[in-house]
Amino acid sequence: MLRFETIATLRQHLNSLHAAHSIALVPTMGALHDGHITLIDTAKRDNDVIVSSIFVNPVQFNNPDDLARYPRTLEEDCQKLEAAGCDIVFTPSVNEMYVESPVLKLNFGELETVMEGAFRPGHFNGVGIVVAKLFNIVQPNRAYFGQKDLQQVAVVRRLIRDLSFPVDLIRCPTVRENDGLAMSSRNRNLAPGEREQAPLLYKALTLAHDLLMEGQSTSQAKAAVTGFFTTNPNFRLEYVDIVNADTLQSVGEVLAPGQTAICLAAHLGNVRLIDNLVF
Repeated sequence: MLRFETIATLRQHLNSLHAAHSIALVPTMGALHDGHITLIDTAKRDNDVIVSSIFVNPVQFNNPDDLARYPRTLEEDCQKLEAAGCDIVFTPSVNEMYVESPVLKLNFGELETVMEGAFRPGHFNGVGIVVAKLFNIVQPNRAYFGQKDLQQVAVVRRLIRDLSFPVDLIRCPTVRENDGLAMSSRNRNLAPGEREQAPLLYKALTLAHDLLMEGQSTSQAKAAVTGFFTTNPNFRLEYVDIVNADTLQSVGEVLAPGQTAICLAAHLGNVRLIDNLVF
């Protein structure tokens, strides 16, 4: 596996590959887990060259404490990528990616007014900027993102459409622990007792799903989730919504198969966790 730390050297290497090879991009912020490795495995099935980036992007953090707490395990991450068969890893510094703080502002419309957009102002502007930079640097044929960050997937899809990036976006299913907890880099920050409770997020999603399948309304399902967390006071529910899986806008009824998503975010101790269920 080759490792590049500068944009210029990565571009120089990729320039010799683009004409005869399909290139996949798997962007990450590091602290890799099996969910990331699944993205690599999926990308390997359809592409000749796999490029993964490891970059904790400061522009997408609206909370400095959250940025400081984000786990950084660069050397361990590189070992995992090499073992998984990744061909190239891009590990730029902040100064390499941002010679100066970006002044460009991206507005993703209604996607920024709901869920993550409502509670993390500026977050998706930062996501859009770094993904656009990576698309320009790597020029991949395909890019792979996990479904756990469903709203991020929708933002990247809009970025690709509006700016005509020649990239196919591949959304990959959420990978879960045996107890149902969605794999996330932030799980490392959970205390042991919190880790035992964290699977309740997925239990809340399945509760809402089951109620909807029984014919209850979206309002009733959301109220049930709110009540569920009221009886589990170690959690602080930030939001729960039932939405169109593509637009992320609230819906009043279950849509066609694969088009409905239940999404939630909650704080457990000092860790903010998100999850969703698409059905």
